[in-house]
Amino acid sequence: MDNSLKATDTAAALNELGKHIADSLGAKIVGFNVAVGELTVSAEAAEIINVLTFLRDDEHCKFVCLIDLCGVDYPNREKRFDVVYHLLSPALNQRVRVKIQSDENTPVPSIVAFTPAADWFEREAYDMYGIVFDGHPDLRRLLTDYGFEGFPLRKDFPLTGYVEVRYDEAQARVIYEPVKLPQEFRNFDAMSPWEGTDYVLPGDEKAQG
Repeated sequence: MDNSLKATDTAAALNELGKHIADSLGAKIVGFNVAVGELTVSAEAAEIINVLTFLRDDEHCKFVCLIDLCGVDYPNREKRFDVVYHLLSPALNQRVRVKIQSDENTPVPSIVAFTPAADWFEREAYDMYGIVFDGHPDLRRLLTDYGFEGFPLRKDFPLTGYVEVRYDEAQARVIYEPVKLPQEFRNFDAMSPWEGTDYVLPGDEKAQG
């Protein structure tokens, strides 16, 4: 089969599935779209468990496997976070992405009771973004160290971090210190060396006499 026809058939099937989901769930979802051969359903955060339950139990869906759960940060948006759920239906050989939005202060319903596979995924999203999952049985950091401050995958988190770790031989232990940049950032003018610069390079002043 021609690839363009196959892509058209895939898009049609995904649009039909998206319409079925939208018609069945009504106000529980915001909408859906199909792009790059993938179906994305945008849901209301408070309804995420109801949406996932439908996607798992409905005969036309059967999305029984949680493949991934992650966060995305849009700091200029009022609800700066997306929480994204990737689901697989082995029976139908289909995938779906479900997205909800939340701000820094509003907890998102945990789905650990719905599927235990979400446990460490939610802990990672909390650790990296600060997204709080209401009802999680053990919501604590997963990848960063004890006492770590901040959320490394937020867009406003500095690339250098806030603290650095080193082993102190005098104290015979690992210590945390504020990040120190012993050398200032260099400015490059990116000019051609044959054109010369508008300023005198160190050492060149000797040739001016």
